[in-house]
Amino acid sequence: MITLGLRVEDVDERFVKGTGAGGQKINKTSSTVWLRHRPSGVEVRCQAGRSQAANREQAWGELCDKLEAIRRDAKLAVKQEKETERRRTRQKSPRQKARMVDAKKHRSRHKAHRGRVRDHD
Repeated sequence: MITLGLRVEDVDERFVKGTGAGGQKINKTSSTVWLRHRPSGVEVRCQAGRSQAANREQAWGELCDKLEAIRRDAKLAVKQEKETERRRTRQKSPRQKARMVDAKKHRSRHKAHRGRVRDHD
């Protein structure tokens, strides 16, 4: 949490009643943990076990994992953008230049064989 800069004050924590299979026990106790990180809007809900404390610990772990993944993806996007810009603006190799000039000459010869457009009055 410290390395992510996650502050406990930024997280809403609620304990709610569970849903799904489990019978009467799951429907009566508030063992499900729901966390919401306000600045990013990331929500986590954990109902893995019957213990509220274990669910709470797992929910905090999942929240940290999600926030870390979001930050990692943002860094990766910036890195890819820089790499794309670097590739777009780099100089052509001598071989690439020679191929480009040959292609232009070939296209020029092809167009030179065309006749002029004449008006038919």
